[in-house]
Amino acid sequence: MVKSAEEIKQHLGVLRRRDKRIGEAIIFAGLPEPRVIGPGFPTLIRTIATQQVSTAAGLSIWNKLKRNAGGRVTAPGLLKLGESGLRESGFSGQKARYALGLAEAVAARTLNFKALERADDDSVRATLTAFKGVGTWTADIYLMFGMGRPDVWPVGDLALQVAAQLLHGLDEKPSAKDLMALGEIWRPYRSSVSLLLWRYYGAHMAARSAKTAAKAK
Repeated sequence: MVKSAEEIKQHLGVLRRRDKRIGEAIIFAGLPEPRVIGPGFPTLIRTIATQQVSTAAGLSIWNKLKRNAGGRVTAPGLLKLGESGLRESGFSGQKARYALGLAEAVAARTLNFKALERADDDSVRATLTAFKGVGTWTADIYLMFGMGRPDVWPVGDLALQVAAQLLHGLDEKPSAKDLMALGEIWRPYRSSVSLLLWRYYGAHMAARSAKTAAKAK
């Protein structure tokens, strides 16, 4: 599991002895913090809300949804809000329909989060991606942040691809297939590496912005 800063530190400590680039990324960006939210319906809906938007925009949508749902996001609450209530919370029409489909599945007991807790990673992915609107990236983010699974590697994530390009000094951003191959050396702690590389990406973007601002003076 990846649920504490100490676990992340231990995982990356093992990997930096295997790959010096991990140590270089830690020196540049620092150790990442854990980001486990907890399993269940609200976390999956939150993951859908944050698809293809900035972190700030995703948080704003999530907070509006919680407020409109009375402070707690549940399947019955979402069904009561309906598509119009979700749209008022900042969901696109498509995302609203995806969220309502998941709420209906929970109500019909065709989506059981307790059963998912006992399933392996591949089974969780297969179960979740069977529902419209839940792709591999969404399932991977749920596995990582919802369930705290230690070896999740969301290769379709753009920031992760750019971070890997920077870390390896590649001329081009690696494809999802290429990133999968690059990540083999970091098994079985790829969740901790993902957290590190997201932090590494953020540190690089901040440094680039600071450099641009300095040149503009």
